[in-house]
Amino acid sequence: NNAFSLNVLNPGEIAATAGTSGVVYGVSDEVKYDPLSRVNTFAHVNHSPELNRLGVLLCINGTGIQYSWLRQHLAQREMNYPALNDLAMEAPVGSDGLLMLPFGNGAERMLGNKDVGATIKNINFNIHNNAHLVRAAQEGVAFAMHYGMEILKETGINPTVIRAGWANMFLSRIFRETLVEISGATLELYDTDGSIGAANGAGIGSGIFGSFEEAFENLHRRMVVEPTNKEPEKYNEAYRQWTAALDKCISG
Repeated sequence: NNAFSLNVLNPGEIAATAGTSGVVYGVSDEVKYDPLSRVNTFAHVNHSPELNRLGVLLCINGTGIQYSWLRQHLAQREMNYPALNDLAMEAPVGSDGLLMLPFGNGAERMLGNKDVGATIKNINFNIHNNAHLVRAAQEGVAFAMHYGMEILKETGINPTVIRAGWANMFLSRIFRETLVEISGATLELYDTDGSIGAANGAGIGSGIFGSFEEAFENLHRRMVVEPTNKEPEKYNEAYRQWTAALDKCISG
């Protein structure tokens, strides 16, 4: 429903959510599957014998729940999510080396069903403050999504555009920019949700809409974020350090 609400129907298009858990869902025209079962592949809503449209679903258990935990236990009581998002902007790209792995919500299928737990790494009491913690949390979720998209590439999906609803962690400028800069994909944000996708699907199935195009005539795009490539070395180095920390947790 979420992917359909975002008009994600063609190869290269990605639907994403970042609520309590996160989902990255891509469309492929290749009949492939992941032999390690890190992702699920199945027929997408517009698949037909004449036109391959396979949906590949990646789930990340630890996304917004990490941000919620941070707000409840580490932030000042009066701080809401918009305030946390503003606070994150006070720290630089890479959070001065502070890393957070957001995998504290049970085993992760994309990690081979391992429960590596959440991790805060490289904290320095002379350097890091709340702004670093909040930014590192947002970067960690963005890096986890990019890590998952690298798995999607193995099934024939090459992300060119990521679409998401104007909600949850996508309300954060730091989260949006980190995901775009590290993935190289364009991010489009829409005023929609899964319930609208379900309604549109019912409308097409019942004949109320004559085509997919008609069903999405009123879909409002709220924002487009393009990669700027202003600080690629910093983003790439932060992601390299993050994946190195994750690899140690997986192997250890």
